[in-house]
Amino acid sequence: MVTEERDDYIAGSLRTQDWQIRKRKLEEGATAELWADTFDEFLLTRLDTRYLKPIRILQANGCFEGEGFAIVSVQCALLEFLAALKIGKNYRYVRNRADLEAYEYNGSKVLFRDFLMTEEPFKDWFTSDEEAESFYANVRCALLHEARTKDGWRIWATGSPAVDPKNKIVRRNSLYEAIDQYLVSYGQLLTEDKRSQEAFIRKFDHLADY
Repeated sequence: MVTEERDDYIAGSLRTQDWQIRKRKLEEGATAELWADTFDEFLLTRLDTRYLKPIRILQANGCFEGEGFAIVSVQCALLEFLAALKIGKNYRYVRNRADLEAYEYNGSKVLFRDFLMTEEPFKDWFTSDEEAESFYANVRCALLHEARTKDGWRIWATGSPAVDPKNKIVRRNSLYEAIDQYLVSYGQLLTEDKRSQEAFIRKFDHLADY
């Protein structure tokens, strides 16, 4: 039985108070090594235990009977999270955008599209905003809202590129590798880029409800 105590965990065995302690150290003048440790201990642990490991389990034990829909659904959720993490924004449901506070968003299309169009290796797949928005609408939104893809988009297991907008194909194993590649480059950026560090702190404050 899951107890309410479990809500306090934010990354593996790390709790909200662990983040508060780490945040103070980061703000006191962190070294690149401390940021690298923070990336591993807080972000990678959180993503691996909650999302990446479950994807690997599905990949290893699937029978090519449609498990790609579950895999790509998780991958799309991860892409939006990574997009928001990069700029330190947090989602809040409000009807009127004027009610949003600083670093909040209530619609993900622009966030998702701009991330795909500007970040490696994702930007190599798209030649226009329209192609990125087609992936957003007919894969991300269709999967999360209707448990399906739309407008002829298909999910395959292997091959490249990971996303092929012209032929409307998502290759879920290659998309996993692309997300992993992005995380490696983001982890390096986090050790040296002040803006990314500030965004990371905003995001984890929100995740820890701090």
